[in-house]
Amino acid sequence: MADAAFIAAWEDLAASSAEPNIFSESWFLRPALEQFDAMERVRLFTLWDGDRLCGLMPLSTLPRYGRWPMPHIQNWLHHNAFLGTPLVRTGYAEYFWRELLAGLDADPGQGLFLHVNSLTIGSDVATALESLCENQRRRWALVQQTDRALLQHGMTPEAYYEQAVRSKKRKELRRQKSRLAEEGALTFTRDDSTTGLAEWIEEFLALEKRGWKGRNGSALASFTETRALFAEVLTGGAALGKVERLDLRLEGRPLAMLVNFHASPGSFSFKTAFDEDFARYSPGVLLQIENLDLLERSDLQWCDSCAAQGHPMIDSIWTGRRSIGRYSIAIGGSGRRTIFGAFLKTELARSATRKVLPVDASDSGDES
Repeated sequence: MADAAFIAAWEDLAASSAEPNIFSESWFLRPALEQFDAMERVRLFTLWDGDRLCGLMPLSTLPRYGRWPMPHIQNWLHHNAFLGTPLVRTGYAEYFWRELLAGLDADPGQGLFLHVNSLTIGSDVATALESLCENQRRRWALVQQTDRALLQHGMTPEAYYEQAVRSKKRKELRRQKSRLAEEGALTFTRDDSTTGLAEWIEEFLALEKRGWKGRNGSALASFTETRALFAEVLTGGAALGKVERLDLRLEGRPLAMLVNFHASPGSFSFKTAFDEDFARYSPGVLLQIENLDLLERSDLQWCDSCAAQGHPMIDSIWTGRRSIGRYSIAIGGSGRRTIFGAFLKTELARSATRKVLPVDASDSGDES
């Protein structure tokens, strides 16, 4: 798929990007394309300045937009990619969008407009897109916004926990932890090495599949492709020192497991699983309390929960919020822009009446 020189340039771009996005880094995106783009319909838009790679975003053309038969070009995402921000070298954001839009104006293919999914609202990359569209008098709109939990640096783990969780709840969690410890040896482990990684991956997949995700067919192990992706990205990321594994065990039995991906100055909480047989002890919450130690790392300023808006568990512990948006943008000539303008009116009216509902506790992936 790519030669060594391109991979090296890609890794250098990721290390110098205006906004980190592990889902677009080579060790994550390449395995994702191998698993979910068998027909090779995704193309990588790349921006170069001499021999330096300065921008990268996967693109695909989709025949429908929701229920409407509106072919459009969109940044490519899959069900386990929770941020769509392109990798853009610091200082190149405006240039990146200008070159991308110019290319799509000249050759839009079948696409009637560009849709960019899951950008961080207010980031340098998103702000550059908005400013460029305004300066070019190009029709655009933020058509959807969600706000998900974010852990922000600035307090000690202990102080953060005390201000985020009311005293009555903290007392209950202490009681649950004490009762759980009465069942046997309770251990917590944090590991950023590659030691025992293969076994840990299998334990995680089995734990997740035993729960509600396994019952409704959405566990990683429910599909060959997602199982392979999980194993490949943890293996590839761990080799680069980007993976942190946490688990809570009772007599060696995993009760809760968690994966963080680090990309300084940020981090992404990718996946978590817990043993439903011990739900009365809130093992997932107990593990997240340990995860607050991220606040002690000087190289990390924030951690994105990658959770749905209104997630009943993580929203009760992480008080910060990260706004994620979907943008629709005009491309091509006057004909396309006229069609897009009419369609955008409908989309904005729809967005004005649509509410993003909190996820039900049964769909949260953890206990409240």
